[in-house]
Amino acid sequence: MKRTYPFLVGVTGGLGSGKSMVCHFLSEMGCALFESDRVAKELQLNDPEVIEGITALFGSKVYSFDVSGTMVLDRKKIAAMVFSSPEKLEALNRLIHPRVYIQFRKAVLEAEKRGTKILVKEAAILFESGGNEGLDAVVVVASDVQKRIERAVLKGMGTHEEIVLRIATQWPQEKLIAQADYVIFNKGSLVDLKKETENLYCKLLAAAVSSCNPL
Repeated sequence: MKRTYPFLVGVTGGLGSGKSMVCHFLSEMGCALFESDRVAKELQLNDPEVIEGITALFGSKVYSFDVSGTMVLDRKKIAAMVFSSPEKLEALNRLIHPRVYIQFRKAVLEAEKRGTKILVKEAAILFESGGNEGLDAVVVVASDVQKRIERAVLKGMGTHEEIVLRIATQWPQEKLIAQADYVIFNKGSLVDLKKETENLYCKLLAAAVSSCNPL
C-alpha cells in the first residue's frame, strides 16, 4: 500500500568521501535537504541542555565569547578529547543525536506538507547513531582513503595525522557499503560525481514514485 511523500533517503560516507557534495547536487535537483551535522552544531550553541551537557563533559573552558559577544565553541579542543576517549565520544553522541532526530522529524512533517517527493538526510555517522531507522533508502558515498585524507586537509579540517585519527574512529568504508542500498564511488572529477549523482537521483525518484502518493 502506498503512503504519502516524502521518500526518506539517508546519505552518509566517511570523512572526505564527498557526501556533502553529493547532497548539494541532490538539493539542486529538487530534493529537500536535512543536514544532521549542521543541526548538531547549532544545538551545541543554542540548546541550553546541550550546552550544559557539553560543559559537564568537557569543562566550561570549551565555551567562550568573541568580541561581539557571540558564544563560540572550541570544536578542536573537543575533537582532541573525544578522539582519545571513546567514552566521551559516546556520551556526546547520546547527548546530541536524540535532539537531532527531533529536528529531523519536524523536517519530515514540513516536507510532507509541501508535497516534497524526496527528503535527504545527510549524516556523517548515520548507522552509528541509529539515524538510518525509518529511512526508505541509504546512500553511501565512498572514495579512496588517501584522496579522502587529501580532501579533508585541503578543507582545513585538520592535519594529515589528525584526519587519519578521525577516520580511524569511523566505521570502515567496507562496512558502510555492505549496508547501503546505493553506493556512489567518488573517484573522478566533480563533473563525474555530478553525473553519478544524476543517475542516483533518477533511481531515487523512481523508487519514490513507486512507493508514495501525493497528499
